[in-house]
Amino acid sequence: MTSIIGIDIGGTSIKIGNVDTDGRILNKWEIATSHMNDGASIISDIWQSLSQNISDITAVKGIGIGAPGFIDSTTGYVYEAVNIGWKDLALAEELRALSGLPVFVANDANVAALGENWKGAGDNAQNLIALTIGTGVGGGLIVDGDIVDGANGMAGEIGHATIEPGGYLCNCGRRGCLETVASATGIVRQAMETIKTGANNQLIRHYQAKGAITAKDIFDLADQGDAASREIIMHTADTLGMAIANAAAFMNPEKVLIGGGVSKAGNHFIDLIDAAFRNYALQRVSVICDLKAAQLENDAGMIGAAGLVKQKLDL
Repeated sequence: MTSIIGIDIGGTSIKIGNVDTDGRILNKWEIATSHMNDGASIISDIWQSLSQNISDITAVKGIGIGAPGFIDSTTGYVYEAVNIGWKDLALAEELRALSGLPVFVANDANVAALGENWKGAGDNAQNLIALTIGTGVGGGLIVDGDIVDGANGMAGEIGHATIEPGGYLCNCGRRGCLETVASATGIVRQAMETIKTGANNQLIRHYQAKGAITAKDIFDLADQGDAASREIIMHTADTLGMAIANAAAFMNPEKVLIGGGVSKAGNHFIDLIDAAFRNYALQRVSVICDLKAAQLENDAGMIGAAGLVKQKLDL
């Protein structure tokens, strides 16, 4: 059976799937992401895993990869992927040399957007924004049915839109980026600022008892009625809604999809983001736009990477 390999490279694990040309997953598995020597073994690890799990590599039409960082999707060249350690890596070329197959690479948020639009909540929308909210905030844009890369692969990097000038330092080296507030890391950072005030609330008591706090803890405490945690969640949702409204003003999407670990906080959080979006957006922009949770969860990047091959090879 003709199939496509879809690969989603994350900071902790690499998700690999054998996918048919209709987007159905035939087989999937994960391997750990090695950070040794700045991720030097990742490409060989992927090829070794493919060799072990694919019985007939000749039936595979190509390999698609979603990878974090700044990527030239025309060449599959990774300029930088901070959370892995890659810098100036010819990812597509190196895996092509090992496999003998066509290899296509795009930013992980972009391929997640493609996957969600192909087989998930996007329902093949022509114009769509997809956000992945996890350790960071990734964004993917689809315009007229195609991923938008921009002049050098930076289109859709909504996580690095400045929303608080002079704010927290971001991993990109700038200050006040959206992901310094709206990511899981940013939510915890907000909580730590609250904890430093010493006010008597559930948030501080939880931190004192456990010695640590997570984004999930903050959502749980908000659900239990803790006012400080609720304020953090409200501020996060408001900030996301404003950023989405600004992005929507430029591209007028029919759908906005919210995915990633933080999005799993539930419909209430999505509803808060939606309300903020409609508060800040032009009415003519918001009235045509449906904002909702993504559906594919951890499979979005893998399916989208396969979809990238399908598009490139016109399968």
